[in-house]
Amino acid sequence: MTLTPSTMMPLGSTAPDFELPDVVSGKNVSLATFKSKKALLILFICRHCPYVRHLQGDLAQIGLDYRFKDIGIIAISSNDAQSHPEDSPESLKEMAAALGFTFPFCYDETQQVAKNYHAACTPDFFLFDKKRTLVYRGQFDDSRPDSGRPVTGRDLRQAIDAALADEPVSRIQKPSMGCNIKWKPGNEPDYFKS
Repeated sequence: MTLTPSTMMPLGSTAPDFELPDVVSGKNVSLATFKSKKALLILFICRHCPYVRHLQGDLAQIGLDYRFKDIGIIAISSNDAQSHPEDSPESLKEMAAALGFTFPFCYDETQQVAKNYHAACTPDFFLFDKKRTLVYRGQFDDSRPDSGRPVTGRDLRQAIDAALADEPVSRIQKPSMGCNIKWKPGNEPDYFKS
């Protein structure tokens, strides 16, 4: 595991299109799936990462708390399932069921969606407004494994609530931190190479 921060895609960026299979339903999910929603939250997560495990129950709770709000939520795993079998679609399906995810959980086998979003770590969060303009990217909250700080989701929740209320989202945003995305051999994106 390499502790990796978000790349902090520039605010104002337009959400790149995607079409990915949901590991639970088998149906394809795309940007257009959420076209009627005022906001869209994209979570890059996986199953094996201790940083995701640290807040996975609270990720599920976000889905429950905003289930009837005007926001679309989708989780995406882009990790190489060959090197990390725990992040295979079958395993992700088990994770979604165990945690009671109320949102699609998709597998990005080619890793192209992660590249298009400049995702770097798990977890990595991207919140877009009605025009699918990026208004938040960064951490869930200040809690990390072994930090002793409670998981609250404060940073992300404040951003979501502002977007849903048509209020400006604070531009003071801290990078998320977590395990690096497990790129397939030779597939590491340019923005991620040191």
